[in-house]
Amino acid sequence: MIDEGYTKYQVDWHRAPALPSALLQALNDCRHRLYQAGLIGYYEQHQVGYGNLSQRAPDGLGFIISGTGTGAIACTDQRHYSLVTGYDIDLNQLTCEGPVQASSEALTHAAIYALDPAIHAIVHAHSAQLWQCLLGRMPTTAADVAYGTPAMAREFRRLYQDTAFADSGIAVMAGHEEGIVVFGSNIGDATERLLALASMPA
Repeated sequence: MIDEGYTKYQVDWHRAPALPSALLQALNDCRHRLYQAGLIGYYEQHQVGYGNLSQRAPDGLGFIISGTGTGAIACTDQRHYSLVTGYDIDLNQLTCEGPVQASSEALTHAAIYALDPAIHAIVHAHSAQLWQCLLGRMPTTAADVAYGTPAMAREFRRLYQDTAFADSGIAVMAGHEEGIVVFGSNIGDATERLLALASMPA
């Protein structure tokens, strides 16, 4: 069963004007490519969107992430992104601001950014074929751990310390059907890494 689109952390959202479009150019361009590839989108049968992406804010103190409920939008713009300004993984809390609330996966992104200051961008995509192909072959989270929870944050820490996740930048979410996470030094790097994976023969 698809487990997607539902915020499981406590969120303190402050409605605020959109960020400058120039700041979001690369993020939005990459999001469009991922949408075209079907790695971000909308499940008609479940009536819920899937996939999201983020990049560190210029000041390095937070990150910009696609908003909740934006998976179905073919062409996003600055109205569809949120700035995460604070979080507490252990308390399962997150603060964000912007015209839309941060993605339901925002706490997972926060946990990955906390692993290494060299991580500057993250993509969480969905692909049934890729997920089945990589499950257990690439660093994989425990099947009993749900997305958007402190337990998932701890799982990514474990993968970063004990597996090839730190080098590959790729992880499979066993307890989140079809979910794959990729990080990079910038959003273009993370996107190219994911699209290269998706283009590989099964």
